[in-house]
Amino acid sequence: MQFSVAVFSLVLLFSFQIDAQNTYQKNYDDSGYLVSEGWTHNNKKIKYWTFYYQNGRIKKEGHFKQGKPIKYWYFYAKNGNKKSEGHFINGKKNNWWLFYDSMERVDHKCQLKDNQKNGYCLMYKNDELVSARKYKAGKQIKEWTSFKSFRQENNLSDLK
Repeated sequence: MQFSVAVFSLVLLFSFQIDAQNTYQKNYDDSGYLVSEGWTHNNKKIKYWTFYYQNGRIKKEGHFKQGKPIKYWYFYAKNGNKKSEGHFINGKKNNWWLFYDSMERVDHKCQLKDNQKNGYCLMYKNDELVSARKYKAGKQIKEWTSFKSFRQENNLSDLK
């Protein structure tokens, strides 16, 4: 019994030492406005972070790993409306990203790879699909101006 208490105490002490290296940090600008807040480990951003405009509204929010953005992120305009959202992999924009108009309707959605358009971009107006484009390494290689022509040339299962 005494041995198990000693082992438990040692494990508990070790876990506190690991957590002690993680620090919750709030950053302010010269005027005293909160600019960002989140977790650090060895001076690198980790876990969830939130960044702010001077008006106090959220500018962007998402996860970090070893100082690089990862997972799903949200970006906002100064008035609080959504601007864009999407996936980061190892610090770069990848997979599907959604971009919004000033009324927070989807303006377009694009497949990205390493911060560049790479795949399909679907263009919307008033929530209706109006055109589609295909990109390779950031360069447009094809455009369709009707859903019918797009559907005839493409397998819609590619859009998942």
